[in-house]
Amino acid sequence: MKAVTWHGVRDVRVDTVPDPVIEEPTDAVVRMTTTNICGSDLHLYEPLAPFMHPGDVLGHEPMGVVEEVGSEVTAIRPGDRVVIPFQISCGACWMCDRELYTQCETTQVREHGSGAALFGYTELYGRVPGAQAEYLRVPHAQSTHIAVPDGPPDERFTYLSDILPTAWQAVAYADVPPGGTLAVLGLGPVGDFACRVAAHRGVRVIGVDLVDDRLDRARARGDAEVVDLRDVDDLGDVVRGLTDGRGADGVVDAVGMEAHGSPVAAVLQKATGFLPDRVAQPLMRRMGVDRMNALYAAIDLVRRGGTVSLSGVYGGQADPMPLLTMFDKQLQLRMGQCNVKRWVPEILPLLTDDDPLGVDHFHSHTATLEDAPEAYRAFQEKRGGHVKVLLKP
Repeated sequence: MKAVTWHGVRDVRVDTVPDPVIEEPTDAVVRMTTTNICGSDLHLYEPLAPFMHPGDVLGHEPMGVVEEVGSEVTAIRPGDRVVIPFQISCGACWMCDRELYTQCETTQVREHGSGAALFGYTELYGRVPGAQAEYLRVPHAQSTHIAVPDGPPDERFTYLSDILPTAWQAVAYADVPPGGTLAVLGLGPVGDFACRVAAHRGVRVIGVDLVDDRLDRARARGDAEVVDLRDVDDLGDVVRGLTDGRGADGVVDAVGMEAHGSPVAAVLQKATGFLPDRVAQPLMRRMGVDRMNALYAAIDLVRRGGTVSLSGVYGGQADPMPLLTMFDKQLQLRMGQCNVKRWVPEILPLLTDDDPLGVDHFHSHTATLEDAPEAYRAFQEKRGGHVKVLLKP
């Protein structure tokens, strides 16, 4: 089959790889009908390169039709239409019982001290072949699936695999009461959806970015009061000025480790990506390689007693945190990979209704697998209006 594979920093190719097969009685094989490029995939494109291997199949936002199931899989059968969450979970362990699917005790990658295994996302998360391919092997398929109805186009449901539940969790974790104010830093796919979800829940939203295409999308949608970061000297002062001097009740950091305005960390990230893995991996694990500007901004502009919700991915361990400020402001900090299936019962009715979140037209581009290398480049460079790319195998 054809698959999108990693071969080095900023080197993504389309290769022919072996078709997946049933390896365990808990497996399923799913034929991909839509598989997306996620902003998190761009972390593999460069800063997380030390944990990748040439030939790794990328992708963790799958949707398709079940082709084959193992003998212990009874919840789905060939012909069923499914979305596959980006994390692999057994659905029966202590953590899964508490809907902490990203911490599944059956699939935790203990070798690296990581949570549940993820599709197509580095050796830190199990090095499981990803979904930007014609077919996908799904371990623990009895739990690792979301059944969706026939009829509506894939665009209606494909975001259930990751970014829509991620945005939903980010807003829920921010804990803003109806009528309160949420600031969203970064209006990429997750930040964009976070604005839509928060507005749908009756929250006032202030959206912040510095990329024209993203700012234009948010303005056109009208869910957020949009702030162009390039036009302000002090973002905290701007947000406080919009909130009676207090700051936002909650802040979603939807940017993460590749924030703008962190030149030293940016140089270190790029340099680390070109070092031998035996040198680069300890640097990534133990040194401050994140670009922390978005998180520092979130801590500044949230009100005292408010909550900062992190959905953007961070990878370093030694970056300084302003603990004095955080303690003095009595802040709460919530974070983590999204527990996708925890939120699906709340989201799915909106997708079978009249599309209040605008998912049908959320994507900016559709491409084939063969187009993936160029789509990655355009997405990383934020050019040509590339905000969300759907790949059609």
